[in-house]
Amino acid sequence: MTRYASGHKAATRQRLIETAGRRFKRDGIDGSGIATLVADAGLTNGAFYGHFSSKDGLVAAVVAQQLADQTLRMASLPVGADSVEAMVGAYLSPAHRDDVSGGCPSAALLDEIARCGVEIREAYTEGTGGLIAAIARLIDTGDAIEDQERAIAVFSLIVGALQTARAVSDPDLSDRILATARAHAIAIAAAPSHLTQPTEQDSE
Repeated sequence: MTRYASGHKAATRQRLIETAGRRFKRDGIDGSGIATLVADAGLTNGAFYGHFSSKDGLVAAVVAQQLADQTLRMASLPVGADSVEAMVGAYLSPAHRDDVSGGCPSAALLDEIARCGVEIREAYTEGTGGLIAAIARLIDTGDAIEDQERAIAVFSLIVGALQTARAVSDPDLSDRILATARAHAIAIAAAPSHLTQPTEQDSE
């Protein structure tokens, strides 16, 4: 009987999650069969079921892991406009647009996730909630509700813009979509608070 070092199973599971994430984003969830997924990780079909009971379980784990990684990167940034600008600039960059397999899971998989079962959608819901909270922390208007509203707007705008920039066939239009969305996402985050109460002088 083969003996494995302590942590081997956890390391193998993590390798499967990482290679599956790249495959899902490149070929789609429906376009990635279990045989291909385990081959990418250097495993056999039988070994797959030692880690996950179904393909949906793997997809949910991939979605949770990738969104958690994005959230951790956001959490490492200092609060303020410079961090928001850097985050938006990196997200809506030609390099990110062109790196589908290594990029954001939302931009690559959102249309498929919307049609998935509850397990996958719940993993996405929880992960996206954490990511939005991390963006809201960076915006920091002083009002938690407004921070969250702006974070939702920024997140929705940059994901949709990246999807559109990838979909169009005209390179110039694709670059313009990225640039325009960058400017508007940064403006949403940095605009004066609409919740600020007017002073007596303002009302005169």
